[in-house]
Amino acid sequence: MTNDFRPDVPTTITGTPDQLVTQIDEVRNRLAANVDQLVYRASPKTVARRGLADVKARFVTPSGEPRMETIVPVVGGLVAFIGLVVVIRKIVSD
Repeated sequence: MTNDFRPDVPTTITGTPDQLVTQIDEVRNRLAANVDQLVYRASPKTVARRGLADVKARFVTPSGEPRMETIVPVVGGLVAFIGLVVVIRKIVSD
C-alpha cells in the first residue's frame, strides 16, 4: 500500500550546517502541518459534522430534494415499530 501524499524524504541528511538547519526546519514544518490536520480531523466537532453530512446525504439529494426511496422505508419501519409497541402495551395491560 503506497501513500501518494508522502513527499520524497532523503534517508540520510547531508550538507553544510546551514543546509541541515533548513532541512530540519522543513521537516518540522511538515510534521506540524500533519499534526494539525490530524487534530482537526479527530476533533469531536469535525467527526459530528461528517456524520451529519453522511446522514443528510442519505435523505437529501445534492440539489436539496428529498430522497423518497430512502425516506419511505424509514418512515414505514418507524410506523410499524410504533404500532408494534402499542399492540404489545395493549396486550400486556389487559
